[in-house]
Amino acid sequence: MSGHAPRRLQPLRRERLYESLAAHISDFIEAQGLVGGDRLPSERQLAAELGVSRATLSRALAALETKGRIEVRHGVGALVREADAPDSAGGIGGSGGPAGGDGWGRRVAASPRSEVVVAREAVLAGLARAAASNPDSSLRVAMLAPDGRARDFEHTWRCVRRLSAAPLLADLDDVLAEHAPAAGADPGLRQRLDVVADAIVAGDAAAAATACQGLLGGPAD
Repeated sequence: MSGHAPRRLQPLRRERLYESLAAHISDFIEAQGLVGGDRLPSERQLAAELGVSRATLSRALAALETKGRIEVRHGVGALVREADAPDSAGGIGGSGGPAGGDGWGRRVAASPRSEVVVAREAVLAGLARAAASNPDSSLRVAMLAPDGRARDFEHTWRCVRRLSAAPLLADLDDVLAEHAPAAGADPGLRQRLDVVADAIVAGDAAAAATACQGLLGGPAD
């Protein structure tokens, strides 16, 4: 019989609930492609959907904030921090779309601007309809619900394109945008964008598409 004392197993470290919850939220951010400035659902909504207490959720959010994954702003909520990697969605109106150099792109360039504006609004309507049909209501809220920040065209449509998951429509939008740029400092633009965003958050595809009529200055019904 050996005279050595038996070795004791070290206690297994049990992961705290808030730590696993923080990892789950971080995975959600990655899986949904959220970028800097995108807002997470409210703490009340997150706690209800995840089945945890507000206190546990607050600890998880605090852990993510410490790691630089999110930023919690009073009166606004939890915002995703800007990542170092470039935005995979591409800028609005960029020329990187695969359709940009083909014959259709040249036809767009030769068309009257007013006709291109109408065509682009039709594409925007398709993107908005697809975004409103996204089955993840929490993601729609996170990206487009009011959060105290000014909403401009580029930010709104970056979110709409991501929610739509319609790469072909996004490519068409890129080509059309080169010849029908987004509305500029129109004082009514913010209100029209709010109507589009609210319809998408509500999951009303028809209303989201209709709200795009006249968004860029084209004829509205």
